[in-house]
Amino acid sequence: MPCRIDTPDASLSKNRPAGPLPESLAWIEPELEAIRVSGLERPTRMRSGRQGATIDLDGHRLLNFGSNDYLGYAGDVRLSKAASKAACAQGFGAGASPLVSGHSEAHDALEKAISQFLDVEASLIFTSGFAANTATIAALAGPEDYIASDARNHASIIDGCRLAQARVGIYPHRDLSSLDSMLAAATWARRKLIVTDTLFSMDGTIAPLADLSDVAQRHGAILMVDEAHATGVFGIRGSGLVEQAGCASGVHLRVGTLSKALGASGGFVAGHASLIHWLRHKARAWIFSTAHPPAVAAAATRAISLVTTEPGRRHQLLENASEWRSRLRRANVDIGTAEAQIVPIMTGTPESAVAMAAHLASEGFFVPAIRPPSVPHGKSLVRASLSWLHTPHDLARLAEAIGKYSH
Repeated sequence: MPCRIDTPDASLSKNRPAGPLPESLAWIEPELEAIRVSGLERPTRMRSGRQGATIDLDGHRLLNFGSNDYLGYAGDVRLSKAASKAACAQGFGAGASPLVSGHSEAHDALEKAISQFLDVEASLIFTSGFAANTATIAALAGPEDYIASDARNHASIIDGCRLAQARVGIYPHRDLSSLDSMLAAATWARRKLIVTDTLFSMDGTIAPLADLSDVAQRHGAILMVDEAHATGVFGIRGSGLVEQAGCASGVHLRVGTLSKALGASGGFVAGHASLIHWLRHKARAWIFSTAHPPAVAAAATRAISLVTTEPGRRHQLLENASEWRSRLRRANVDIGTAEAQIVPIMTGTPESAVAMAAHLASEGFFVPAIRPPSVPHGKSLVRASLSWLHTPHDLARLAEAIGKYSH
């Protein structure tokens, strides 16, 4: 008997017009109006098709500088084939948390691949990098402990610190002297934890990892780093900035994502086997969440194999990014101290960032505006995320459009 596919009523797929709010929710409209007035309202864009060098957003085709698909694997058919094969063999949904029956052969293979890729003893995969950070920080620290966090750290690190309920010290961006003083003063702490991004997602700056490792050792602190934007891009094997800095022995935990350069989805934590085994008993977002689909794990495993066998992609990306940053600086475009494939163009106010992003869209480029709370007040910008997929011609055109608008 053939399958019957019911076609839904077209009227059901449309958004209903907004009705009056109940009295208990009447505060929402004034809050939304305040967001609009401050220039911080954000649209939800709809993408058609795959991520790639070009992107279809809300019916407009644009050159895509708004994706973290640094190596061009998000739309790569080889990942799709790996996912399809795993879905056929193991089903799509994981069905349960990892500690019950959700940890599949595909998940096991991915954890082994990550451990080998990073040259560590063990790893643990999460449904997202956000979950990996919040769960790990909250497991490592509590009210008796002290966390030192870089001022430019990602929101997932900030929220992890809040969940930990530890005393948190925010040190100025990459300021080792301040960090050293803060740790020295925390003589009361049961544990001390330093947590930092390795490549900062809004500034394109890089943490001084070797020096941070020395500071951690001097104070007996745990050093946890987030390689979200560096995994796949930096290092001889492509495993990240810890590898490139040559300080793996001084970094106790590495967090990363599978959703950026690796083009899949999910996050991971990697390090000493005993520490990872302890997290299996303490990391609540891992214990109490359904594992992500085996198909996604299989796609991520395939991506890791591609990163190791296609080093030319990351080499070309970093070479293009270096040349492009130099070009912008020669044109007196303010890109701060960016030193990677993430390049901010500083504008200052939310309104100026939105205006610049709109102008670039009119010229055929998607370069998103970044505003508070993603960046501090007065530090709004548009952010160009470079990909291996971008050609020199693409980059030259965007640099010309930015230069004209900036002057």
